[in-house]
Amino acid sequence: MTFGDSHNRSGPLYFQNVPTLARALAAWDPARPAGCLFLVPMWNPVLMAEQIGTLAAFHDGPFIVQTGLGGGADALADFGVSVEHRGRALDESLRIVRALFDGETVSSDMYGITAASFDLVPPEGVHWWMGTMNSAGLRRAARFGAAWYAAHAPLEVLPALLDEYRVACVDASAEPYVAARREAVVMADGDRARALAAAALESGYRGMSSEMVVAGAPDDVAEQLSALADLGIDEVMMRTMAIDPAIDLETITLLGEVRRTIGG
Repeated sequence: MTFGDSHNRSGPLYFQNVPTLARALAAWDPARPAGCLFLVPMWNPVLMAEQIGTLAAFHDGPFIVQTGLGGGADALADFGVSVEHRGRALDESLRIVRALFDGETVSSDMYGITAASFDLVPPEGVHWWMGTMNSAGLRRAARFGAAWYAAHAPLEVLPALLDEYRVACVDASAEPYVAARREAVVMADGDRARALAAAALESGYRGMSSEMVVAGAPDDVAEQLSALADLGIDEVMMRTMAIDPAIDLETITLLGEVRRTIGG
């Protein structure tokens, strides 16, 4: 279970990641992985470390920190970050967070931080995932020892990017790990599931295309996901399309069948 991060947006209501995850952890299996995404350049790194440390303290299982460069120029500008400098901001921010988690006292000219420290560090550490779709980001993930969060990358671009990431991990003496994500509508009536997903995409669902969605009966969806398994993707995260609460619940329930079918 993970929650996303979004800022300075209009349209459908978007619950912020930290309070939403904190509430959800009360009902989540404490042994199963949990975490959330941080669009790193939009966060003060000391605050981000404190939020991660607090959430990880609420949870006994593995804690995942997904990271990304942030949104468009307008959203970044409201946080005092330019698109041109967001990669450097991410590097510096993650340096600070890692150092704080190692118990160090940290300073940073970029962020105006002097002798910051933090005691509520995750006792078991965290799992870092980096979302990226370019060569520089893949090298950054490998250098950082992080998983590559391929998110909604379509099948046609995954093989080349996977090769780049794996080569970069060899060069950095890092262990590769790749996670992808797909939107899902899974129903006993596979035809209806496909029709609902197609209608959502037609209406502009999150600006996504059909390659980012799996839909149908459990066997159909298992077959669709098998292509990711064949590429060596280590983990696939699923998100319901919020078409209707009853459909979301059916999707979540039937994803258990999908998982058993593909041996996950």
